[in-house]
Amino acid sequence: MASENVTILSDENFSDTISEKGEPVLVDFWAEWCGPCKMIAPILDEIADEQAGSVRIAKLNVDDAPDTARQYEVMSIPTMILFKDGEPVKKIVGAKPKAAILGELAEYL
Repeated sequence: MASENVTILSDENFSDTISEKGEPVLVDFWAEWCGPCKMIAPILDEIADEQAGSVRIAKLNVDDAPDTARQYEVMSIPTMILFKDGEPVKKIVGAKPKAAILGELAEYL
């Protein structure tokens, strides 16, 4: 079950969500058929709960929003992009353990 702290994105709400001032937004570009995406989903739920107020976790299904995935040059999934004030500041490609994801995000939290 997904965390209530995870925002589900679409092409329609993507730009509004990532450009909100305040905490950075980590967007998980994923798809239903992607095994590694399913492996990191519970990790991202945990981060969403533990880091609420420091970082916001959002998910974008690339099958439902191919234009947005193309716009940010997402070539393989899972890809996570951290947005700060609407700008991409960090890209993490591939499934990684929780400690590695938090390590990548540390300077922004």
